[in-house]
Amino acid sequence: MLPLSTRPSRRALTVPALTAALCLVLGACGADDDKSSDSGSGTAKSGGAFPVSIKSALGTAEITEQPERVVTLGQGSAETAIALGHTPVGVEEYEWGSDKTGYLPWVHEAVKKKGDDLPEQFTGGEELDIEAITELEPDVILAPWSGVTEKQYDILKDIAPTVAYPDKAWSTNWDQQIKIIAKALGQPKDGAKLISKIEKQFAAAAKTRPDYEKYTFSYIYNTGPGTLGVFRSEEQRSEMVSSLGLKTDPVVDTFKETDGTDSALIGLENGNKLNKSDLIFTFYSDEKSRKQIEGQKLYKAIPAIDKGAVVAGRDNPFVTASSMINPLTVPWSIERYLPMIDDAIAKAEK
Repeated sequence: MLPLSTRPSRRALTVPALTAALCLVLGACGADDDKSSDSGSGTAKSGGAFPVSIKSALGTAEITEQPERVVTLGQGSAETAIALGHTPVGVEEYEWGSDKTGYLPWVHEAVKKKGDDLPEQFTGGEELDIEAITELEPDVILAPWSGVTEKQYDILKDIAPTVAYPDKAWSTNWDQQIKIIAKALGQPKDGAKLISKIEKQFAAAAKTRPDYEKYTFSYIYNTGPGTLGVFRSEEQRSEMVSSLGLKTDPVVDTFKETDGTDSALIGLENGNKLNKSDLIFTFYSDEKSRKQIEGQKLYKAIPAIDKGAVVAGRDNPFVTASSMINPLTVPWSIERYLPMIDDAIAKAEK
């Protein structure tokens, strides 16, 4: 797993040198079952959806029958599986974004609410614990938004049908991820419902804040003193904000993308180009880094930052949740985001 995820949405966002601390065409299905399971563990009914064949950039997963033991890799897959009624038996750990329970809080809350056992956690990324995954005896391994390598995939596929990314690592759209997982679990119609539900949640939140559409924003990041990067409008954390009604500052999509990502390293000397952004969204690896970055004259000269019209999550779980769009993170993030945005807008108006 990438350190302190700055996870991508549309395409890979492994931003070069993001500092160690800045950790941040499917085949047709068979018959669909329209019954969704949003509670309980194990298996949601899938009717005649199997067998299912899912192509990925690394190979084809042939799922012959309803999976009961699900293992997830990367980010977002566990949340979607849970929302579809399948609590995974194992998930890739993400210590930086977890709370005192040792789990991502929205995952912990959802699983405990169902009354299910919490998934086993195992080491992911380059040090993927293959032995731990084998011991979990999975029926399917879901990794459509992950960094699974070809070498890892060749081992995993011999343990259980493994669903990797359709194009490049960390390159799957949030809605595409839901569709892939729903298909793998025999619930394509339920997957479509989850996508619609997320869109409605965003729309409902935006409706409570009609004034948001008056304001523009840029979502920025840094890789150390003197650096400045911006996330483009299609990147998941930017899309999360714009889905709440704010307008992406058009300038962010004029910058040349960095290494085929949904971001652009523009340099702190170009911070003045963000002078039309009413609000700035960002995050910091820790308080020491925060003070160091905020102490730079060119950084403080960005109008929104000078006014204090900044939305910056102070806890790692929120930074993680607001960086990805899935059935569990969206309501969890919206609840926390709105007061933060309201406060930043009040400062922008001074």
